[in-house]
Amino acid sequence: MRKIRTVFSSAGILVPEFHSDSAKMARWATIAVDQFTSQPEYWEKCREIAGDAPSTLGFVMPEAYLGTKLETEHKPEILMNMERFDPSGYHAFDGLVYLRRYLPDGIRCGIVGKIDLEEYSYVPGERCRVRPTEKTVVERIPPRVEIRKEASCELPHILVLCDDKAGIFSLAEELVSDEGPLYDFDLMLGGGHITGYEITGEKLFRLMAKIAGNEKMNRELPYAVGDGNHSLAAAKAHWENVKKEQGVTDGPARYVLCEITPVMSDAIEFEPIYRLIKNCDTGDLKERILEASELYDGPDAVRFISGNEEFSFRFRKQTHALVLGTLQNFIDSYLGGREGPVCDYIHGLDTVKKLAQVPGSAALICGGIEKKDLFSYVEKNGVLPRKTFSMGHAESKRYYLEMRAIR
Repeated sequence: MRKIRTVFSSAGILVPEFHSDSAKMARWATIAVDQFTSQPEYWEKCREIAGDAPSTLGFVMPEAYLGTKLETEHKPEILMNMERFDPSGYHAFDGLVYLRRYLPDGIRCGIVGKIDLEEYSYVPGERCRVRPTEKTVVERIPPRVEIRKEASCELPHILVLCDDKAGIFSLAEELVSDEGPLYDFDLMLGGGHITGYEITGEKLFRLMAKIAGNEKMNRELPYAVGDGNHSLAAAKAHWENVKKEQGVTDGPARYVLCEITPVMSDAIEFEPIYRLIKNCDTGDLKERILEASELYDGPDAVRFISGNEEFSFRFRKQTHALVLGTLQNFIDSYLGGREGPVCDYIHGLDTVKKLAQVPGSAALICGGIEKKDLFSYVEKNGVLPRKTFSMGHAESKRYYLEMRAIR
């Protein structure tokens, strides 16, 4: 088969041998570990559903377990599964997976393959072709690198956004129109339905040619990371270590498995993330805001809500390209000189309004960014302020499903 060099390409993909058994696959796939972090009961339901059946939960550590006895109890299971991992026990192919994820907001299409880490960087200002959309917290990387260094396989929850000018996904839909699915099942605990198709051979070549054309059309920035950037950053840091220690320029560590999806899909919603200042003197916070702003009720206003008090304003001096960035800079400055107050990041307008009724709490509400503006913003300005947007609800995040051997 002819090879086409691209940033995103086909991979040696593994799925369970029982991939056509919908009941077994429903127990196999579990949601990204960075969801439901304050709800260990969600993860206990996952465990109850999986039972003794093979499950991706046996390969990952839910963040809800960290720092609890559940972490200690679950870690040996992960280590055992990594040690016993044998690719020959899985259905394996070199190709891509085209998938449809059926969600309340519509059908989100995606393609699973691998990203070349030589084309990605989490260092601010680097003009690479795969870029994070939000600032990478470098302190989170070393623990993840240690895990990846010892891991025998990877399971992605990385979701990478693609500006699909060339029609990649319409071609993929055409290519699988007469194919039987690789898997087709209901995801557990409200995750919707998912159907995936194996793409290999001549169909793979046609799709890779379309991907190459789209990357050429988006020469500066074909991909922007939506979810899972710290996993991608850990893979990059590990690859840099491997290059330095082993003196190699290629190998399994150079790549990371992920899903790409078109940013302009109707099923992808950019939802704002609101700021809640807790444990604060709300009168003092209000005073500091009014010193730096003027009352304003336009479309780009910031709303202050605390108890029964509410007003809208805009900062006189904009310190960031986005209103949200200026607001975040103000919050960071305000919190920097005080003990006690903290900023929490809240999904849902009704939720943040309710929390703003708690004594000592104030909500600061403004929009984030429109998805149509994402690529142009990142290309021009770099990463967004932290917690600028969320792509849908927790249940719509990526589930662990496909695997790739990395050792």
